[in-house]
Amino acid sequence: MSSFWNTLKKPISILAPMEDVTDTVFRRVVTNCGRPDVFFTEFTSTDGMLSVGRDRVINRLEYTKDEKPLVAQIWGNNPENYLKACREIQEMGFDGVDINMGCPVGKIVKKGGCSGLIENPNLAKELILAAKEGANKIPVSVKTRLGFSKLDTEKWTTTLLEMDLPVLTMHGRIAKHMSKYPANWDEIKKVVDIKNQMQKDTLIIGNGDVMSYQEIFEKHETTGVDGVMIGRGIFQNLFVFNPNGPKCMTEISAETKLKLLTYHLELHKKRWGESTRYATMKKFYKIYVNTFKEASDLRSSLMETHSIDEALILIAKFSKEYGISKIKEDRATN
Repeated sequence: MSSFWNTLKKPISILAPMEDVTDTVFRRVVTNCGRPDVFFTEFTSTDGMLSVGRDRVINRLEYTKDEKPLVAQIWGNNPENYLKACREIQEMGFDGVDINMGCPVGKIVKKGGCSGLIENPNLAKELILAAKEGANKIPVSVKTRLGFSKLDTEKWTTTLLEMDLPVLTMHGRIAKHMSKYPANWDEIKKVVDIKNQMQKDTLIIGNGDVMSYQEIFEKHETTGVDGVMIGRGIFQNLFVFNPNGPKCMTEISAETKLKLLTYHLELHKKRWGESTRYATMKKFYKIYVNTFKEASDLRSSLMETHSIDEALILIAKFSKEYGISKIKEDRATN
């Protein structure tokens, strides 16, 4: 099936879906710094979308047109719910659907979801078929790992490629290892080799431990992947997808970092309100508040705040004290 994926220049760059990170607000922040070719949403429960608790999960699928092309990532283990959820996702205007078969979180795996599907290939295939039926005109892809408790690259890759996926993203670890060991890019290369041997048109995306824009091209050259997905690397450098941006956050002035943080906080407040989801903002402070004088003290103080306004006032006062004059205290209190 022809899709937006086939229009992208290789190597394709993608921001990985991350729980309580890659919401519509953060995607707009990244766009402001240098966007990837493709964004993914946070992973969203298909069961949740169709339950009485729908209101608690549906906001994961909010977006603006500036974030497209955008793929909605879903998880669950009920084929009927996949069909219904994917039908709705298509109607919402997403460019694609991706099935999470890689998250190793224990409470999800115990229910047979995400990386638990590696050990249940028949259900995995059922879910893909249901998703394709529901998604209809938009492509259905899969993000997964090299195995569950041991490497199972050849068997698992073959199973998925037989489903004629437009895109397969392979994280270079097994589920058991979480993120404790280096990503195995030799095994990701093996996925590419298997795809070529099977003569499939599936695009292979590699994921794991990529921290710079240049590495995207290096992995493309050395392994043959069609693209690279970056997750934790965005915490090391907000400009990681910008070919002309700084190579690391240490090259960015304190003024620029705090202006970006202020922008992020204000966007968060505009969308989510004063206190809703504020706790999730705290995981971002380490991105902005580092490698400048008194950064550690400011970060500690920010972690003690309880609201957006409190954080904005704190940043403004710090900026005034240290001569970062372009961040105004009155901006924080408006």
